[in-house]
Amino acid sequence: MSNQPQSIKRRNFIKAASASLLLTSLPAFGFEFFANEKPKKVALIGTGWYGTGDLMRLIQVANIEVVALCDVDDNQLNTAAQLVSERQKNKKKPKLYTDYRTMIESNSLDIVLIGTPDHWHALTCIEALKSGAHVYVQKPISLDVMEGEAMVVAARKYNRVVQVGTQRKSTPHLIDAKKQIIDTGMLGTIGHVDMSCYYHMRANGNPPEQEVPDFFDYEMWTGPAPMRPYDGLPHKRWWRTFREYGNGITGDMCVHMLDTVRWMLDLGWPKRISSEGGIFVQKDGKSNISDTQSAVFEYDGHNCNWQHRTWGNPDDTDYPWSFKIYGEKGVLKGDVMKAEFIPVDGSETIRFDVVYEKEKYPEDLTEKDIELHAAPATRKHMIDFLKAIQNNTKPVADIENGHISTASCILANLSMDLKRPLTYDPQNRTVMNDPEATALLQRSYRGQWVHPHPDTV
Repeated sequence: MSNQPQSIKRRNFIKAASASLLLTSLPAFGFEFFANEKPKKVALIGTGWYGTGDLMRLIQVANIEVVALCDVDDNQLNTAAQLVSERQKNKKKPKLYTDYRTMIESNSLDIVLIGTPDHWHALTCIEALKSGAHVYVQKPISLDVMEGEAMVVAARKYNRVVQVGTQRKSTPHLIDAKKQIIDTGMLGTIGHVDMSCYYHMRANGNPPEQEVPDFFDYEMWTGPAPMRPYDGLPHKRWWRTFREYGNGITGDMCVHMLDTVRWMLDLGWPKRISSEGGIFVQKDGKSNISDTQSAVFEYDGHNCNWQHRTWGNPDDTDYPWSFKIYGEKGVLKGDVMKAEFIPVDGSETIRFDVVYEKEKYPEDLTEKDIELHAAPATRKHMIDFLKAIQNNTKPVADIENGHISTASCILANLSMDLKRPLTYDPQNRTVMNDPEATALLQRSYRGQWVHPHPDTV
């Protein structure tokens, strides 16, 4: 008989069982989808850091041909095209476009990936759906609530699969934690959830106005959003620091953790949302997103609380961006690198660690700016997306759930602005008893661009 303590044996069993569950869930479809079929034709809109990364993960798991890329930055576009030609099987360079409408019209596409800034997600997604393509769109899915409503209706109307890039649902160690801790009831009655982000990720400079470079179409980049004076390439962090193009730290980071908690606890729309915050410390730059914000997403039996600060120290240095689910029997903490269940009875903590796949995918090690810890999760997310396409089913991060998580974060920002709680009615697409807030569910579009509406997509 083994001399191992029961807590250690239980932890080893959980790890072994979780590994077998992960391995046995994949061979039914294999690691290369459509292997015996004609390659699926794929295009990417937005060839920056995350869009290109998503495409590389799709190339790794499916028999596809990347036929087209679209971006308004010629340098970024050409860099991505070179990488695609090196990675895809036929070694061809895809056709290049600066207008997504021309790209979609000119090609019969099976799958479109969208990695643009947030203010472009709705228009590009709906156009791709209308063309008959399935869509993988990054989070948050929209910049305002009504865009998200239109995207959900379009996905259903055109009977296409839309997977949202909330890949925590496909993160192996978090899947294991959900199965072994949440689903088995080890937490007991759950009474509270905390979510937070304390990364110093709020760009806050004062660059001077500049001439727009020849390789960058700033007019098209801005599209339906308000046009700011050009003060440098907006890629990566700079565009996220302005609410003209994104939803701040809440829309960027809370959406991941709220979506994860909603998935783990099987939660729908919050009953009520309230938020407070503003620019309290980092006042010396152009950024107009909050540097400090808290939000409460109310559910029956417990609240999900969010807090972010882009300055100072985190309250828990081991979990600077995380969720913590509190039950009567313990707490489950989780982030992108790990999870742990800490029982209240003093028994041993059960830990779950991030999965890497460096041996199976050695090309990950040389890919510029790759998040190695997230690559396995994104691959698994792509596999789930492809499985949904094959079976005509909803993926794990279906557009409707992506909309709930996104819209909840947008409503938190509106609550902060209006300084009052908001209750959203998804059936009537209104904020209950609040005409002013309801009017803010749809922003104004600039120039020729027409805001999508669920009644007309």
